[in-house]
Amino acid sequence: MFPCLSQLTTLPQSFGEDVDLASDIGCPSLEVWLTKLEQHLEGHTLAETRHLIQDRGIRLVAAAGQGGLFHRDETARRSHWELFRRRLELCQALNIPLMIVSLDLPTPWQRSDWSGFCEQLQRAADWADAFQVRLALEFQADSPFCNCLDTALSVLASFPARNLGLCLDWFHFFKGPSKTEDLLRLPPHQLHHVQICDVAGLPRELWSDSDRILPGEGDLPLTSLFQHLQRLNYAGAISVEVTNPELWRGPPAQLMRLAWLALARCWQMSGLPPWETPAQSSYSPEFPPFPH
Repeated sequence: MFPCLSQLTTLPQSFGEDVDLASDIGCPSLEVWLTKLEQHLEGHTLAETRHLIQDRGIRLVAAAGQGGLFHRDETARRSHWELFRRRLELCQALNIPLMIVSLDLPTPWQRSDWSGFCEQLQRAADWADAFQVRLALEFQADSPFCNCLDTALSVLASFPARNLGLCLDWFHFFKGPSKTEDLLRLPPHQLHHVQICDVAGLPRELWSDSDRILPGEGDLPLTSLFQHLQRLNYAGAISVEVTNPELWRGPPAQLMRLAWLALARCWQMSGLPPWETPAQSSYSPEFPPFPH
């Protein structure tokens, strides 16, 4: 497994600034926030964007921000699917191997919705396969259905699509009804991406995305997660995703540096060996220095 930073953590910063700073601090991998990439491409060509990524030595390992595929309203759903198709084209053009799809299911959920959900999910897998992109389904703790790891695994078991897997967001895992025992059911080949953050001093029922803080600064048991991922021989990214408007008030460059240091600290505290980059598995860089 290898370290990664989500562009959502530094939302006020531009795509190009994210790439430049990630290179400067030694972060080899970014999780793309699709809206930020699309805004970047309004003023830059795909060729220029590829050169930027290559020149700075950054790998885009996943793309996030896709939702709406299971919308009940046909007109709204059609719009989301058209956006999904364009984003698959972007992933293919920029060699982004994985897209994270939010399971933002409509409320209320009824048993009769199951067949339509399966149809749309199979369609999404087929479309992604045509563009040589894998999909990581992200269950949402507040969803009326598939709001925990156990159900998400059961859903995957219903599909033969080899390009379908899971995005494990540690925030949603703990906010929702998932249990630590559910991790024992998680097949390594179905875990495509991991997102981490922390939360402090709030009952789980009151958690919102804006309560996310940097990993290692709150109450979530990140050490146990890291050690479990090592036992699984997980080979994907561990991405810091913090969506806190209060943190966005400060300089984005400083926030990115702090997120990188927080990830390194959690890595070391978990007793893991030095991390590897996704592009060069034999490369083991030194951890960045910790602030005093």
